[in-house]
Amino acid sequence: MPTEPGLRERKKERTRAALIEAAADLFDRKGYDETTVAEIAAAAEVSTRTFFSYFRTKEEVLFADNAERLRLAQTEIRVRHPGESPADVLLRTAQRIFATSTFSNQLFARLAPVRVRMILASPALQGYALRLLLSGQTELARGLHESFPDELDEVTAAAMVGSFVGALVAVMMQLLAELPEPERAILVDQDQLLAGLQRAMQVAVAGLADAS
Repeated sequence: MPTEPGLRERKKERTRAALIEAAADLFDRKGYDETTVAEIAAAAEVSTRTFFSYFRTKEEVLFADNAERLRLAQTEIRVRHPGESPADVLLRTAQRIFATSTFSNQLFARLAPVRVRMILASPALQGYALRLLLSGQTELARGLHESFPDELDEVTAAAMVGSFVGALVAVMMQLLAELPEPERAILVDQDQLLAGLQRAMQVAVAGLADAS
């Protein structure tokens, strides 16, 4: 039947969402290190084997939206509109990511403040997050260089992306870390978060404009 693949995909998405939601709740209540894969699976009403069909590790659950954000960024940064500078492309890319991925998705908006708390409390997660960040920056720098091959060499593109991403991450983590404890169990105030990100982007762009 032609609708069968769609039904299977929707079921898989529901299972994946249930695992992420269960993990976010357990991490928030018990802590990252104290939560086991078996507990996440049980809370999502699936088997441990099913958990490993979706995620290889607990870290992958905590950063479940990373791949989506990176795909969006890679696509957006390779689109150069007439008259845009490298700083303009980075600004547009960031706005697109935060408008269409994590913060427009209630599940990932629920996960984001929990992730910040877990990272701040765990050196191991700090290392994992740093590896993801550096890998993503490398891909985005490559994309920016490809969009501006005559204006930017690879080193300058890498420096611009690193400066820009650093500003965004710093503001996002600061805003999320400052949320009162009860608010961490519900959605992040998207308007406040996006306003803070906008300020960070303006600061970054002001510095990057000279470099470009």
